[in-house]
Amino acid sequence: MDATLRALGDPTRREILRALRAGDLTAGEISSRFPMTAASVSHHLSVLREAGLVRSERSGRNLVYSLETTVFQDFLQQMMTMLGKEGEE
Repeated sequence: MDATLRALGDPTRREILRALRAGDLTAGEISSRFPMTAASVSHHLSVLREAGLVRSERSGRNLVYSLETTVFQDFLQQMMTMLGKEGEE
């Protein structure tokens, strides 16, 4: 859960997740949306992948990224449980 929170703590990573809600994107398509180097976007994608929020698949020379919705749903459920328990004390 710590990796997920760290990944979601950055506005660029949240914007990448928003972009992927509409469908799969290549690394180049994601990179073109941000005013930063491709290496910086690659780092953000790595953090998201390590947190289990996105997955990547090679398609020819491209890496195609997609949301890992099951992990994200599990995270939200854990957060709701935590918040619900805190409210009861």
